This record gives sequence, C-alpha cells and structure tokens, in this order.
Amino acid sequence: MSPGLSFFTLPFFTLHAPLDPVLRRYYQYLRLERNFSENTLDAYTKDLNKLLGFLEGEGVDYRDTTLEHLQTFSATLMDVGISNRSIARILAGVRSFYHFLTIEKEMTDDPTQLLESPARGERLPDVLSLEEIDRLIDTVDMSKAEGQRDRAILETLYSCGLRVSELCGLRISDLFFEEGFIRVHGKGKKERLVPISQRAIDEIRSWFLDRENIAIRPGYEDHVFVSFRRGTSLSRITVFHIIKVLCQQAGIRESVSPHTFRHSFATHLLEGGANLRAIQEMLGHEEIGTTEIYMHVNRSHLRQEILLHHPRNIQKPLEEALEG
Repeated sequence: MSPGLSFFTLPFFTLHAPLDPVLRRYYQYLRLERNFSENTLDAYTKDLNKLLGFLEGEGVDYRDTTLEHLQTFSATLMDVGISNRSIARILAGVRSFYHFLTIEKEMTDDPTQLLESPARGERLPDVLSLEEIDRLIDTVDMSKAEGQRDRAILETLYSCGLRVSELCGLRISDLFFEEGFIRVHGKGKKERLVPISQRAIDEIRSWFLDRENIAIRPGYEDHVFVSFRRGTSLSRITVFHIIKVLCQQAGIRESVSPHTFRHSFATHLLEGGANLRAIQEMLGHEEIGTTEIYMHVNRSHLRQEILLHHPRNIQKPLEEALEG
C-alpha cells in the first residue's frame, strides 16, 4: 500500500465498533471532561480516524508516533487536496489526542509539541450593513401568519448574535426581559447570559400573541420559536429557508445565512467601540483568537473609510486634474 493514501482505504474505527481501551477512554475524556457535543465528537473521531488509518498503512503504532510521522501525515493531507484550514483543524484534533496520551502516561513525550499547522489564510466573514438588516426585516410579509414570528427571529439573531442552533433551542424560561438578558445554551452545553435589545423584546412579545393560537405539541411548550404547521420547535433548515427567501425578495446577495447575522452583530459592536473580550463573552467563543477575526473585518472597514475620506486619497475632480 502506497504511503499517504492508506488512510483513505483502510476501515476506520467507529463509536459502535470494539475500540482499543485507550481510544475508548479518549472518547470518554472528550465527552465527559471536555464536554464536547455529539457533532464535535463526531468531527474529532473522523479526524483521528484519518491519522490512525495513515499510521496503520505505515506500520506504526500510535504510541510509537514521532514528529516525523506526523509531518508526513500533514504533508499527505496537503498532497491529496485537503485545504489548509481543514488540515489545521485535523491537526488540532491530533494534538488533543497526544496530549491525552501523555496525561494518561501512555507516552512519555508528546510528538505534537513542535508540529506546525499550515497557514489557514484569512477568510473574512460576510457582514450585512444595518441598512440591509433593516431592509430584510421590513421585507417580512406581515399579512402572513408567520410574519411576526419571522421578524422576531431576524431581530433576535441580530440583537443577540446567536448561532442558529441556539436560536432554535431558545426557551421561554431562558428569557429575562425585565433584566434585559437571555440565557443561551451554546456549544458543549455551556450557558451564557447575553443582553437583548428592547426592539427584539418587543418583537418577541408581539410574536407571543400569535403563538397563543398554535396547537403546540407536548414537550415543546417552552420553546420560543415554533412551527405553525407542526407545533414543534423550528429546525435550522427552516430558519435558513426563511432568510434565503427574504434575501431574494429584498434583492440582497444569496450568500446570507443565519450566521451572517452573528458576524454582523459582532462587527457592528466592534465598530461601535465595544471591547473585544466583551464580544467574546457574548458570542460564547472559548478562545479570544476566534473573536479576533472581527478585528480584521473592522480594519477592512477602516481602510475603506480612509480611502474614501482622507485628503491624501481623495481624487481631484476631472476639471482640476486637466487644469494642471
């Protein structure tokens, strides 16, 4: 078997197959101690499978892995066309695994200590202007039964910077309108309190008047946003569809998603002078580096302002230029 391609052809371990006891303990470590969600666990498992398959093809036990093996693995991922961003994510999972092995005394030295990730490249998130957000909200057809609900959804996404999963999981018992906060259940079952604007509060209260007329199924009585037809909580796909349709009607680019409202929330806060640490807490980012992407967005905005308004950059009118 040729080196570098083996991990794509070998069977990977799964959570349902008999595991090496160490791998089983690692899975429990991620689930219980790191408090990872099922989606994150699945991603870490798939990424670790790639490494284990590669090592098996090389005839190397994972306990005998060296920095050179890992560098070859990283280079192989690049050779088969995996993006730098995805490679960096995979190697983050590899580091987590070998950190666990050293904690558990399965290895004395961590071979990932000097392992470098490829440069991810800077991909700035899409951001809506305030005018575009207002236009989207104003596009909602209030003659439809779901009109007020959809207005409340858009305003809550923008006002609180929620992930779409956090919006769909929002409960009435999480709303503290008198105090001006909502409780958000984020990744890894972590909770945070996020301020909510008066405008979003008003939109949700207006939605609750319509919500009273829906036959809500047992188990969903506490969900803020529910489906008129099913009487259950909204799915993420439904929220994506709502935004896509409204963007088409408002003449706004098709790349807008629920996450665009989250990016816009953070960017507009930063432009307004908010502290980056405060934005990190409101977004529920574990690492400040994740939040710092908005610094780049803000710098891009400032550069445009300088190009447009700084006297050294303002172009002379054509008549003046011709006169000399």
